[in-house]
Amino acid sequence: MSAKPVTVCVDALGGDEPPAVVLEGVALALESDPDLSVIVVGTDDVVTPFAASHERCEAVACTQSISMGEHPLQAIRTKRDSSIVVGSKLVKSGCAQGFFSAGSTGACMAAATLLIGRIPGIDRPALTLALPGKTPTVLLDVGANADCKPLNIVQYGHMGCAYARIVVGVDDPRLGLLNIGSEDTKGSMEAQERFAALRDSVPEFVGNAEGTDILGDSFDVIVTDGFTGNVALKTLEGTARFLMSEVKRAAMASTKGKIGGALLSGQLGDLKQRLSGEMYGGAVLLGVNGVVVIGHGATSPRAVCQGTLVSANAARQDLVGRISAAIS
Repeated sequence: MSAKPVTVCVDALGGDEPPAVVLEGVALALESDPDLSVIVVGTDDVVTPFAASHERCEAVACTQSISMGEHPLQAIRTKRDSSIVVGSKLVKSGCAQGFFSAGSTGACMAAATLLIGRIPGIDRPALTLALPGKTPTVLLDVGANADCKPLNIVQYGHMGCAYARIVVGVDDPRLGLLNIGSEDTKGSMEAQERFAALRDSVPEFVGNAEGTDILGDSFDVIVTDGFTGNVALKTLEGTARFLMSEVKRAAMASTKGKIGGALLSGQLGDLKQRLSGEMYGGAVLLGVNGVVVIGHGATSPRAVCQGTLVSANAARQDLVGRISAAIS
């Protein structure tokens, strides 16, 4: 059975890598999903030849790009023909049902918030991931808002639980607040205020979650501010890379290790895939009135492919409409 046709816009200029890396990922996504169409946004010399040589691909040329170091709000206001602004406008106009960029997180968030708009009842969007632990754990915010009031955390809780139901398939999600201990009275005054707000406002809230719970199975959703969430996410990714490199080093240190490594190569490959950021491709920006997925700046073709497919699947699931209905 074919999937519902969907069009996703991809920022060909986003990320630390050359546009050719992004376009290779787009080609992989088109091969993987025959019902997917892609609008690639970038300079004419980059996107027009690519679109001409790929079916179900359209080029939209722009003349500007936003670098990682630019001030997000100033950049989207002064660079109105940048790939991030043009891509956001294509979602707003309905020409595309989703937007993927590995560019500046701040600029993507600002453009999505100001140009696409927020869904009713949400003050600040949150970057959201379903991490592959013992069971999938939805973690938000992983980098959109460094400073969050208790009200924002409550809104994240509602959105995260809705996301867990819609995307992960958890009927009764268990919501936790990321903290330094499991006891109700743990943490700073700010953490305790967030705890009280969640306890009083979100029925799915079951208590504090520690860092060791992020890849565990005690919680289905964990909420925190974007500063803490981003540090936690990058710590997990760095730890995963370190462990895999140490396993490889140990396996090559002796003949027995080489034999063992050969026997376990399939399992180790699966583990590396699960722990890699390429598996999820990017984080969904929940709370804006359109599908926006933001990837790592240091991206790869596989990560771009995954991010594009995540955008397409979110659009097919009517994620924004269902999130809006769930929190209204």
